[in-house]
Amino acid sequence: MASPGKKAFPLRLDPALYKALERTAAADFRSVNAQVEVLLREALARRGIRVESSEPARRGRPPRTENE
Repeated sequence: MASPGKKAFPLRLDPALYKALERTAAADFRSVNAQVEVLLREALARRGIRVESSEPARRGRPPRTENE
């Protein structure tokens, strides 16, 4: 399931390319999906296209309210 605000779509890759992505993702402590996103942003930046990052998902417990 995609995170809110993320666009999900099927992507077919050559198995050798996927294996290379897995290796680089593991070396950078990322998921393959996150690695693909990083590599796409880097490729766009090299072409002079800047993509704004969306706000990262909030993790952990929500802050306490006064009633708690």
